[in-house]
Amino acid sequence: MTRLTACPDADTVAARAAALIARELQRALAERGEAHLALSGGTTPGATYARLATEMPDWAGVQLWFADERCVAPDDEGSNYRLARETLLDRAGIAPGQVHRMEGERGPQDGAAGYADVLRERLGELPVIDTVVLGIGPDGHVASLFPGAGTLEADPAELCLGVTDSPKPPPERLTLTLEVLRRARSCVLLATGASKADAVAAMLGEPSSHVPASLLRRERLSVIVDDAAAPAPHP
Repeated sequence: MTRLTACPDADTVAARAAALIARELQRALAERGEAHLALSGGTTPGATYARLATEMPDWAGVQLWFADERCVAPDDEGSNYRLARETLLDRAGIAPGQVHRMEGERGPQDGAAGYADVLRERLGELPVIDTVVLGIGPDGHVASLFPGAGTLEADPAELCLGVTDSPKPPPERLTLTLEVLRRARSCVLLATGASKADAVAAMLGEPSSHVPASLLRRERLSVIVDDAAAPAPHP
């Protein structure tokens, strides 16, 4: 069952999400001696990362991954890695060796193949990430998995895919597969603003490839939204 938390504003969403992510990472460290966290881009996740930088007492043992990336240079203002570096990595003093960025500058196919190789090397043929942080688009997409896209039907053995026809610019991106997201021990999905309310409501409805977020493993999913993005109560 999906856990849905509605907060009064975006700041409270960031604080609540950072506390939850920190708890999940600390649990993984206690149980397995290492924790794996995958990051997404977006304004709402970025605010959460800024809180998370000081929420975790110790980042040793935490390995950082990415759920998706645009095919741009790492210092490009559209880069998810740049967002993570400015909001979390530099503030928390996380060692570069703990950060596994998607090399979007290599292009969709080469970049995806390279990231899949790193995932397999570090986490095995069927990698399990402890916690994935996701935003949601107004169309219900997560990571760079868009409504009705063929990427939603990728072979379960695939780990990272190149996207060449994203409906949002830029068209070329890298993304973890739906199966990798579904294997994660937990997903934390964040949404703020009225423009996301319909997508959140659709995500909580029947699973459909028209709403990729609805295909996540609901028993492992925590959704944290502000009041503006919360689905309207049933009459």
